[in-house]
Amino acid sequence: MVVLVAAAAYGSLQVPFQAPSVSTPVPALGCTPAPCANLQGYTLWVTNLDVQGSLVTMQITFRNSSDSTHAAPEDLVLIDSQRQTSRPVFDAPTCTRWSRHEFNHGATYGPLVACFRTGTSAPPLVLRWSPDFGLVCCQTDIKLS
Repeated sequence: MVVLVAAAAYGSLQVPFQAPSVSTPVPALGCTPAPCANLQGYTLWVTNLDVQGSLVTMQITFRNSSDSTHAAPEDLVLIDSQRQTSRPVFDAPTCTRWSRHEFNHGATYGPLVACFRTGTSAPPLVLRWSPDFGLVCCQTDIKLS
């Protein structure tokens, strides 16, 4: 019974997918320059966005002043204009091969070159970031231009 209630509660907290909208990147409260996001003191900046065919590359930098303990490639998903999702890839020569990295207390990690293979590179592209804050917490979409 407890498992069913917990599963129902978790399911109700999930945010349904919303298609990315076309707009210029807007900095989240507490972070500049755009595109960036700040979730409870954990900041992700995206710079040097480059699209070459189906390969999308970008530099990412994290600063962690939150309760989260790490950054990991599994926390990132690229959403293309056809609503197809892509996980980071490491097979292109310019891509930084990285795995879970433990850090906190205001430490910075990066810049790293993150790479994704998309079905289409037509705008808009959105980077969905879901850092681990425990059982239930946060996700945000960073609009890329």
